[in-house]
Amino acid sequence: MRGSIAAITLATALALFTSGARAHDESKYPDWAGQWRRPPGIANQFDTSKPPREGQKPPLTAEYQAIWEANLKDQAAGGQGTDPTYICIPDGMPRAMNVIFPMEIVIMPKITYIMIEYLSMLRRVHTDGRSFPEDFEPSFMGYSIGKWVDKDGDGRYDELEIETRLLKNPRAFDASGIPLHEDGKTVVKERIYQDKADPNVLYDEITTIDSALAQPWIVTKKYVRELRPLIWFESICSEGNQHVRIGKENYMVGADGLLMPAKKNQLPPDLRHFNAEATGAVKR
Repeated sequence: MRGSIAAITLATALALFTSGARAHDESKYPDWAGQWRRPPGIANQFDTSKPPREGQKPPLTAEYQAIWEANLKDQAAGGQGTDPTYICIPDGMPRAMNVIFPMEIVIMPKITYIMIEYLSMLRRVHTDGRSFPEDFEPSFMGYSIGKWVDKDGDGRYDELEIETRLLKNPRAFDASGIPLHEDGKTVVKERIYQDKADPNVLYDEITTIDSALAQPWIVTKKYVRELRPLIWFESICSEGNQHVRIGKENYMVGADGLLMPAKKNQLPPDLRHFNAEATGAVKR
């Protein structure tokens, strides 16, 4: 009797394992393992098919075009403009997919992780059929829901469709400060797929829908797989960061360890909370 019970228990466990193995069948998913990088010579602008900065020609509304142009003037004068990342906050979406440093994609049955080396940015793409949550704290990377698609009907998934919402501000498209709307209602849709002729090439078609844009902005990014032994390194922005934000102004710490202006003719910070005699400061 005990032998029969043990046999039944073992058979049940094997059945569950086999069922789980089928549900976790890696042969159904594409091989995206490895280290993915921007191709050599590709700069860090959002639309890599166009020149950087003014050459991007983003489809901004008149209001946000004016904001961007004012930002470019501020950057030309030594300021940071509307690019918030100098204070070491994450790039956020969709800028994270510029992939300054390499990324790794880990595919699981119900979730796909996109791990971006720069600032240790982590994306969780839920592929278990869930809906967007009603109550969720916005974040720089947002909340992503994905769907695997078998485009050619060969029984193997070859494309991951993703929609990302619930994004936190401040964010910009790239270092030129191309702004996203302050309402934080950005929606980012993606199609990630491999090149059929070269499995070491990956594409990400990104469609950004945002109130700062007069129309959705569609760009396609290209990544190449690193075939040499993988080297991963930690990128912590706050290490050695010389920027100091006081109030709404950005200053720098000089080589002598003293505060210095970041822009020409920049006024010093308000020192009202310090003793002027002790610091030798002169009140403005």
